[in-house]
Amino acid sequence: MNIHQTAVIDSEAELDSTVIVGPYAVVEKGVKIGADTEIGAHAVIQGITEIGFGNKIGPFTIIGGPPQDLSYKNEPTTVLIGNNNLIREYVSIHRGTVQGRGETVIGDDNMLMGYSHVAHDCILGNHIIIANGGTLGGHVVIEDMASLGGHVGVHQFSRIGTYSYVGGVSGVAKDVPPYMIVAGTRNQMRVSGINHIGLKRNGVSAEDIKKLRGAFKIIFLNQDLLLKEALDRTMEEYSDCALVLHLVEFIRSSQRGIVRRVGEDE
Repeated sequence: MNIHQTAVIDSEAELDSTVIVGPYAVVEKGVKIGADTEIGAHAVIQGITEIGFGNKIGPFTIIGGPPQDLSYKNEPTTVLIGNNNLIREYVSIHRGTVQGRGETVIGDDNMLMGYSHVAHDCILGNHIIIANGGTLGGHVVIEDMASLGGHVGVHQFSRIGTYSYVGGVSGVAKDVPPYMIVAGTRNQMRVSGINHIGLKRNGVSAEDIKKLRGAFKIIFLNQDLLLKEALDRTMEEYSDCALVLHLVEFIRSSQRGIVRRVGEDE
């Protein structure tokens, strides 16, 4: 185990023998860290936090800190982080609340850039990118392969769908449907189309992309239809496409409503 002599490691913390801990880092009681994970200088890992293998955690990060929730009374909630994540400098990840899920969860192969924040009870999947200064309110869910640009703010309880892309300096107050590119201020969020480049780069077939384009035209461009009517028509035409099925189910299950407006800000 390569632990710098100035680091402070609680005797009851559990670190794999291959973990690297940088200068002045603090690892508190209740923390478990898996193989080949690197902890940067001055990082603080606290609470009941479990971190998998192969993660790189940058300087001055805070993982497992108490939630910024006035109802929190120091209950034993958790943070769970998977494998091969890149968590850069000054990122903060807070543990869950008993009123919520009781845990904040981050999957595998994600990149959280500098100064980004993951609030209590958030659930992040795999292969997600959150650019510098991205901020997630409590209880946010982000599906696999989604990307958030710099300084995006996401309102609590919102969902970000798979393969979606949220443009920088956007304010997300509704659910972002899967496969879509969205951007805009809180009250002027708009959809500009499907994330064609992201889908193609990740091996989605041309046929499935074509069907997603067709679904996009029905759901987002044909706004003379009520949303329910648009979803029903989409299912009539593209029920053989798993990606379209997920898009429709995501929209139908939305509690906050979805970003549906298309075009430029007025």
